[in-house]
Amino acid sequence: MHITPMVWIITCLVILGLFIFDFFAHVRTPHAPTLRESGFWSAVYIGIAILFGLFVVWQWGAGYGGEYFAGYVTEKALSVDNLFVFVIIMSSFAVPREYQQKVLLIGIVMALVLRGIFIAVGAAAINAYSWVFYLFGFFLVYTAIKLFKDHGHEAEEEEKRENRIVTVVRKFVPTTEEYDGDRLVTKIDGKRFVTPLLLALIAIGFTDILFALDSIPAIYGLTQEPYIVFAANAFALMGLRQLYFLIGGLLERLVYLSYGLSFILAFIGVKLVLHALHENTLPFINGGEHVAVPEVSIALSLTVIIGTLVVTTVASLLKTRGEQDQSTSA
Repeated sequence: MHITPMVWIITCLVILGLFIFDFFAHVRTPHAPTLRESGFWSAVYIGIAILFGLFVVWQWGAGYGGEYFAGYVTEKALSVDNLFVFVIIMSSFAVPREYQQKVLLIGIVMALVLRGIFIAVGAAAINAYSWVFYLFGFFLVYTAIKLFKDHGHEAEEEEKRENRIVTVVRKFVPTTEEYDGDRLVTKIDGKRFVTPLLLALIAIGFTDILFALDSIPAIYGLTQEPYIVFAANAFALMGLRQLYFLIGGLLERLVYLSYGLSFILAFIGVKLVLHALHENTLPFINGGEHVAVPEVSIALSLTVIIGTLVVTTVASLLKTRGEQDQSTSA
């Protein structure tokens, strides 16, 4: 896949333009978005992501198009899981609903910048050392096991981590407990203070780093093309703000989502290890020769990812619906 510098520039400008449009059209004037507004713009951004995938198919072929869609679906699913953390952070800082959009948009832009750095580092490592796939694979399997074991305790862990971050910031920066509209910094008696809105943004920015550590190895297990990795991440993050307001109440019902994500991460981890064995150059494995192992096709990867998400979502909704029916009848 040959991507010219001009294609990179145009893609980045289009993505930047969409974020700027999002800010001036929806975020600049503080307000709590309605379900209708959130639903409409969520559909718009998903539609844009699908159109870009069709463009990839038309321009570079169905193989790369399949890699993009598999990466996009995976990153979107991981992003939905991240919304749980965003809800915790917003609740911890008691961020007024009308100001949450600004925190989310800035946090998403920060996440994309951080992921861009990780993508570049990952691409350089893969090009220089094929054994990096072993590291990515084992890391994803470890992450999957940890996510499976920590099911139900993610909120507690995130709250502890966020409290540590805020404690450190407050030691070095003067802060105030009061909000000043949607300002990140305010003046009191001529002295500058950091508002809780900026503290919430710092907490989201820090967690974005942790999210990138999972998501970047995961998508490199589906494609080794940095352009597709970046585009899939960008379009997955783009509609996250609207999705936060659209499915905020639904998040509590997705009780099995973390199980599904842990399975997907483990599946991609195994896929990476198989790919590493196929491309093996490590002298202590098969004498440095390639190992004849089956490789997982992108079609199978896409089927497993979508199938797992459908099953876990349906199972979650059925379980919580049954519990609601029981509580109602009682």
